[in-house]
Amino acid sequence: MAMTGKRRDSGLVKAMPLLLPAYAWLTLAIFLPLSAMVYFSLLTSMSPSGQSATLTLGNYATFFSDPLYATLLVRSLELGLIVTLVCVLIGFPAAYVLAKIFKGRAREAIFLLVILPFWSNSLVRVFSWSMVLREGGILDTALNAILPFKVTFDLMYSYPAVIIGLVHSYLPYMVLTCYLSLQAIDDALIEAARSLGASRFTTLRRVIAPLALPGVLAGSALIFIPVVGSFMEPRILGGHGGTLYGTVIEDQFTAVYNWPLGAALSFILLAVVLVILLVSAPVLRKAA
Repeated sequence: MAMTGKRRDSGLVKAMPLLLPAYAWLTLAIFLPLSAMVYFSLLTSMSPSGQSATLTLGNYATFFSDPLYATLLVRSLELGLIVTLVCVLIGFPAAYVLAKIFKGRAREAIFLLVILPFWSNSLVRVFSWSMVLREGGILDTALNAILPFKVTFDLMYSYPAVIIGLVHSYLPYMVLTCYLSLQAIDDALIEAARSLGASRFTTLRRVIAPLALPGVLAGSALIFIPVVGSFMEPRILGGHGGTLYGTVIEDQFTAVYNWPLGAALSFILLAVVLVILLVSAPVLRKAA
């Protein structure tokens, strides 16, 4: 045991020159902006006229005194859960097909389609959905060209439009993380379950799903956290009905110029997400 510990310490020492630049950069890129935002959140104001500002906790108290912020935060958490669930329902089967059914060039072609959204700007993707979902848009025109009767298809400025835009933006994360977990499952385990008389559904439930669960959880975390604070898709596709916690934070920085309140609301969101992760950590650790 002692020799094993010494070997691990020796390996860590040898790896430090390679790890240090990346971790130093991550430390600077994460903690310096966070430190600045902590300072901003404690200021009474950020007046461009140069007036002095004092430190206060009033920005955090605003969240608890106005129930609107808590309501919007709950709506954002619900949106994160819905988008994550939809991504699991769509992404897991797609990842299974990629990992266990398609081979060679077919797999490469499907992979290209999966990562294709990353090749375009996120703002362009959202605006493209506005041209598809609006009345008189691409989908509305196509339906009226095919169907013998007149239909009106208009999902713009609605909650479903926000969900569609967010799923399109974050679905690749679920597909890729699930693919890595499914690819690591030995095909012999699946064949053994089928040879012992297990149905396809039983094999999926008892063999494939438990082994692929780490990938599902990783993808869920990568999707849920940014979706809760999203503001671009709700702003463009949801309109006034898409007002969520993230859009309110954006307004504080870009429209109202109330950076202290925006920073405080951001840290409250960060704290809520961290609490959710801490509470679910035992379940996630057991599943992984």
